[in-house]
Amino acid sequence: MSENSVYITHTGSFLPNEPVANDDMEALLGQVGARASRSRKIILRSNQIKTRYYAIDPVTGKHNYTNAQLCAEAVKQALGDEVPLGAITCLAAATSIADQLMPGHAAMVHGELGNPPCEVATTSGVCVSGMTALKYAYLSVAAGVHCSAVAAASEAASYTMKADNFSPELEQRIAELEANPEIAFEKDFLRWMLSDGAGAMVLQREKPADQLALKIEWIDVLSYANEMTACMYAGARKEHSGELTGWQAVERTEAAADSFMSVKQDVKQLNEHIMPYTAEKTLPKLRDKYGMTPEQVDYFLPHYSSHYFRERLDQCMQNADFAIDQSRWFTNLPEKGNTGAASIYIMIDDLFKSGQLKRGEKLLCYIPESGRFSVSYMLLEVV
Repeated sequence: MSENSVYITHTGSFLPNEPVANDDMEALLGQVGARASRSRKIILRSNQIKTRYYAIDPVTGKHNYTNAQLCAEAVKQALGDEVPLGAITCLAAATSIADQLMPGHAAMVHGELGNPPCEVATTSGVCVSGMTALKYAYLSVAAGVHCSAVAAASEAASYTMKADNFSPELEQRIAELEANPEIAFEKDFLRWMLSDGAGAMVLQREKPADQLALKIEWIDVLSYANEMTACMYAGARKEHSGELTGWQAVERTEAAADSFMSVKQDVKQLNEHIMPYTAEKTLPKLRDKYGMTPEQVDYFLPHYSSHYFRERLDQCMQNADFAIDQSRWFTNLPEKGNTGAASIYIMIDDLFKSGQLKRGEKLLCYIPESGRFSVSYMLLEVV
């Protein structure tokens, strides 16, 4: 924990176009094969998402925002009229899949913003990358390197979810979905679950005198890649050994035939390990490290990818002797969908602007990542 206090003073989020209802998803993303998806309703019943957002023009069917543009819009929302664009001296930005391999995502966001020269840092990965960007900004301010910094995260998952990227469904998989909802966590699950959006936060050394802010007590990021093989990946093929063969290691025709560039998930591995590793195994370590107790937590903000995991997370927290009653949980998954690295930013923005926070309350944020099993926890205090 830093001796120098750092405060989240402004938050913002940007969700492109109008919300997309469940029955309108396939029209925007495109139909795979000769008939409509028969697994979509099963998947949506499991994840309980009602609306989400896509960076797709509903009239033309073409994308009308890049990933960098989404992120820049969220930064502008966070800055508002109170923080001038020229005040940004440090920008840390994250995403799972950027618009390009090079340059880095943060540099592209900087270009979209057009603010004066500043320090930029890009963090990559999957959902936890948003937290590593936030931690970079937090430590920069805490160390006194910058008086303020901006952290942001964005996802434009719809680019990878267009119909051309998916193979026709197999008839036998539909029956399996009915019996085992976790089977849905393969490519078709991701297609009906992931969505677009961005969030941003302004971090400052000084707390505004006339408004609420969120003091960052601590941010922990932990990887279990030494114990687990890759689970969620893109640009690669997972071999029987568990190792990944990257897209550069094979001929382009082979990469195309094996759908190297589509997002994939090892369903069995995810279902078996994500909650035990990121909650049951990790919470006792944090409890011992920070002397934290569940009674101290007024709001628990869990980034779970589907309602399917809610009860399992609750049980794993009970197993870790860190149960938080679900009446204190806050999520916007049904309305905003799963925006990956940006999800926790959008959740915090919603809660921060809700008017329901009171001075002294504490928020515990939980962000798991199935990439190769990482997790981040953050404790905030309303001041």
